Amino acid sequence: MTMLERLLGDRIKGGTLTVILPSSERSSVGSGEPHVTARIHDKKALLELARGPRLAFGELYMDGRITIEQGALIDLLSMVVGANRFEDGGHKGRLKKRFGLLKSLLPRRNDATASRRNVAHHYDLDERLYRLFLDPDLQYSCAYFRDPANSLVQAQEDKKAHIAAKLYLQPGQRVLDIGCGWGGMALYLNRVAGVEVLGVTLSEEQLRVARQRAEEAGVADKVRFELIDYRAVTGRFDRIVSVGMFEHVGAAHFGEFFATCKRLLTDDGVMLLHTIGKYGKAGKPDPFTDKWIFPGYHLPSLSQMMAASEEVRLIATDVETLRMHYGFTLRHWLANCDAHRAEIVALYDERFFRMWTFYLAAAAVAFEHGAMNNFQVQYVRDRRALPLTRDYMQEAEQRYRRPAS
Repeated sequence: MTMLERLLGDRIKGGTLTVILPSSERSSVGSGEPHVTARIHDKKALLELARGPRLAFGELYMDGRITIEQGALIDLLSMVVGANRFEDGGHKGRLKKRFGLLKSLLPRRNDATASRRNVAHHYDLDERLYRLFLDPDLQYSCAYFRDPANSLVQAQEDKKAHIAAKLYLQPGQRVLDIGCGWGGMALYLNRVAGVEVLGVTLSEEQLRVARQRAEEAGVADKVRFELIDYRAVTGRFDRIVSVGMFEHVGAAHFGEFFATCKRLLTDDGVMLLHTIGKYGKAGKPDPFTDKWIFPGYHLPSLSQMMAASEEVRLIATDVETLRMHYGFTLRHWLANCDAHRAEIVALYDERFFRMWTFYLAAAAVAFEHGAMNNFQVQYVRDRRALPLTRDYMQEAEQRYRRPAS
């Protein structure tokens, strides 16, 4: 029995995986399409894979010590993860047991200094990189695909309408955008609902771009952006929106986050939290993502979010799980990166390009087959803050929605 057969056994069913070893020996598992061939270039790589495959595979690919000779990286990852889906007990799979990959996680601290450093690691990369693979509005979070065939631009427009509708906005209200990115959501809410928005971020690059966009739109007096930790914000707001930021809070700070949001909300305020999350129980972060992409991150389970918000008596009034949408989104981003490979390599280098595309491909597969999803949870302080039924959401979403230009 070959090493590949010992490692994967009969787990590969949705395609054929061939591995070329440093000795030029070939070993294959699975059958049918797609056909993927990977080459391992040195013997030391085999030992690194055996010791810790979840980190080693990404690093070896990033360093060019594993290359894809036939097919695509995302097809290889889909074969392995798709053969051991979360729905089929993948979180207790044989391979993960063998390497002891899901040990309990001790909550890590993300104080203001650590948060600023972690944010800068990712979001202070060259703005031109993000413009090459995101939509024109620089939405760096899960899009909303009303139809899987929709373009990325349309899906991001629909995402903003979907979120805005859940905020039950009224003209003149004050909105706090926690983790405002490059300002797209804040500018959108002001445009469609006539609200005033304060966006806060820890990224100097995002702050610069967001302020520039507000000036260019002529709304800098209505849509302001500040470089400040959300815990240091003062005042009260009619609405709070946070998209793609909660992943960076850290489990040890969930209670602090929800307590801060309650303090900042008016008595009849409404909050919409959009975050990547985990089906089942939250576990240890992916080691490659934690080391190279998002240091200090933690993906919450729904039970973790509810337990923390319940402690401060924030009432969850609506919960939606976006199951497949981020998989579609990430495949669009990956395709855009591939289409702009030369530009990205010119900005950084080949190693960075391989790192970045590995991150996107692995994330897409995790949303398609693994334990990752997106949660949108609406919170209020007062049970009477919203209409009795959800009809207002549908009406507002139709009003806000527009074809992408």
